[in-house]
Amino acid sequence: MQELDARGLQCPLPLLKAKQALNQLSAGERLRVMATDPGSRRDFATFARLSGHELLQSTVVDGVYLYVLQKV
Repeated sequence: MQELDARGLQCPLPLLKAKQALNQLSAGERLRVMATDPGSRRDFATFARLSGHELLQSTVVDGVYLYVLQKV
C-alpha cells in the first residue's frame, strides 16, 4: 500500500496529490492518505463517488483524517 502524507496542506492540495498518486498505481492497488484539512472529508467522498475509485476507509484520529482508496 502506498502512503501519501498531505498533513498541513489545504484544500484542494490533499485531493490533487492523491489523484496524482492514484495515477501511478495499477488497478486494485491501495493508497493511504493522511490529511489535516477538515474539508478533505467531503472532497474524498465526492471524488470516490465520481471517479469510481473505492473509498475503503475514512476515519479521524487525533485531528488527522485517514483515507484508504483502492484504484479501479
